[in-house]
Amino acid sequence: MRLANRAGRAVLVSSDLSSTVDVQTASGGLFGPSTRDVYDHWVEFIEWFKVAGNSFDAMSEAFVPGDFGPPAPEPRQVFAIGLNYQDHADEANLTYPEVPPTFTKWVGSFAGPESSLNLPTTTVDWEAELVVVIGKRADQVAPESAWSHVAGLTVGQDFSERTLQLTGPAPQFSLGKSYTGFAPQGPWLTTVDELKDPDDLAIECRINGEIVQKSSTARLIFSVPQLIAHLSSVVPLLPGDVIFTGTPAGVGGARKPPKFLSDGDVVETSIAGLGHIRQTCTTAR
Repeated sequence: MRLANRAGRAVLVSSDLSSTVDVQTASGGLFGPSTRDVYDHWVEFIEWFKVAGNSFDAMSEAFVPGDFGPPAPEPRQVFAIGLNYQDHADEANLTYPEVPPTFTKWVGSFAGPESSLNLPTTTVDWEAELVVVIGKRADQVAPESAWSHVAGLTVGQDFSERTLQLTGPAPQFSLGKSYTGFAPQGPWLTTVDELKDPDDLAIECRINGEIVQKSSTARLIFSVPQLIAHLSSVVPLLPGDVIFTGTPAGVGGARKPPKFLSDGDVVETSIAGLGHIRQTCTTAR
């Protein structure tokens, strides 16, 4: 199943990715209209979909990805993980973490899958990321049961303004990564049952067509189940919560000399089985 956010309303995306159907309309008002309501009733929603999921053709309508917003636009909590690929830690000359380094990206930075990215400075970097959305409350969850608490996965970017992020003596990770538009996600949420192996998904980022990041989520230091277990040992994870899982090697700030985004650059991020997102950079205010 693929669930998207179209103009603030939850919609289901057809299996051939050609059309959508409004969840509230299709369910006779049982779920929706927002994705937040769907996540808050995720277990019941999935049971309903198993029965009714193939009966929506007459209600479907065409779409373009630009119509969509982030699949989980109203999370109660947003978690972001740093240094979660060994090759990324290597390029940053940092020791591999023993526990997941965690910060947040504020919801005001959320954007849809096709958006304009305003560059506030000349030191904005890219970070392709797998994003997890929680579907069922997770509190003190063991790794072996963690996937059952996941609503699904989506493609994300953790855009980062490096100057503010690294301003000391206490670095400003959350603030430097939360400018407007710095957390695009989409194009939709894909449930785990649609994926052959949710722990091994090819991830890639291109700038103006050039591959700058290419890896697999199998190379995460802390897997999705491990992240959920760790985070839920501290605080309950709630339906609709969002987790950015970290980025592989290839970020601009680690290059010699460093390379950052410029006006007109096109950033395309894709994950196998989940789709792709596209941001066009601008310096226009």
